[in-house]
Amino acid sequence: MESAKNYFFSDMRVMLGRSMRHVFRSMDTIITVCITPIAMMLLFVYVLGGAIQTGTDNYVNYLLPGILLIAIASGVSYTAYRLFLDKQRGIIERFHSMPIARSTVLWGHVLTSVVSNAISVAVIILVALLMGFRSSAGILSWLAVAGILALFTLALTWIAALAGLSAKTVEGASAFSYPLIFLPFISSAFVPTESMPTVVRVFAENQPVTSIVSAIRALLAEQPVGHEIWIALAWCLGILIVSYLFAMRAYKRKAV
Repeated sequence: MESAKNYFFSDMRVMLGRSMRHVFRSMDTIITVCITPIAMMLLFVYVLGGAIQTGTDNYVNYLLPGILLIAIASGVSYTAYRLFLDKQRGIIERFHSMPIARSTVLWGHVLTSVVSNAISVAVIILVALLMGFRSSAGILSWLAVAGILALFTLALTWIAALAGLSAKTVEGASAFSYPLIFLPFISSAFVPTESMPTVVRVFAENQPVTSIVSAIRALLAEQPVGHEIWIALAWCLGILIVSYLFAMRAYKRKAV
């Protein structure tokens, strides 16, 4: 039993290393993921921020959580793209013909998404600090933020895995990310929901991004998170479990 576990983890390290090499050999992936959210952050803070009433003097503090979620939603599309290419080129079948744990091929892509998105998030936070972002959060609050972002990344990555395995074209593999990137705009990520029309406000207050953004914003400000953090975790775990089950089912069909 122990040797089987070691066998699985050693195979997964190899698959993770392979996928990470693809990322580092093409750093434009991380750069592209960072540029759009950073440009958006610059636009909203320095051009539109003065006209947006959020009840805070430091708009970048209010804005940052939503920008991080947009970056992650954009970043996971590359997972779908790389997985689709592996499927299309027959690389998955080639790995399955080798004496390795089959699920590690998929897990390599998933863990690469977590690592590469963590790098993108760190870069964006550094830029936000240069723009005046400040947080009074302690180490435990920062760890909680990191945990929520990692869980959110995993949830979206399994959606990306399902898209990459099911898509018929390269465009179809990455098209799933567009609604995910757009979702923060209809939430409390940029403006308070109170300013929205009733129908839009009801949707905004009951979709996952608002609760996740609110929980992260409260943690970074060292404010009570209330029930928002539990709603955020429930959304992330629910999406993660459902997307994981469907992605693994699609992957097993490809493995036959």
